Amino acid sequence: MIAAVDHVQLAAPPGSEDALRAYYVDTLGMTEIPKPPVLAARGGCWFGAGAVQLHLGVEADFRPAKKAHPGLRVTGIEAYAARLQAHGAKVTWDGDLPGYRRFYSEDPVGNRLEFLEAVRRSGPGG
Repeated sequence: MIAAVDHVQLAAPPGSEDALRAYYVDTLGMTEIPKPPVLAARGGCWFGAGAVQLHLGVEADFRPAKKAHPGLRVTGIEAYAARLQAHGAKVTWDGDLPGYRRFYSEDPVGNRLEFLEAVRRSGPGG
């Protein structure tokens, strides 16, 4: 029986670790997770925020996926989008998912990321 998602793995080109650290730590506010030495020798880096882990693994012939992406739930989505923009990241809002505010952005190597927050309903029962 599946209990939870342990992590999501994204790919990145060789030598992109410093740019990834700047984005995932400074821009997104995640923490770098030390990789075990045998895995660290392969390159790439891991990041976490609460129970969320994103692993970036090196792929020699890397090409970012155009559609595939992790969906990351956030709180205070307007402020979070402003944070990304203040760090130079492009934010593209998408209003097509009922019950959510969401936007897309890309990391420095072109991986697509979705950020979303449930919309609180007002009125009776909401």
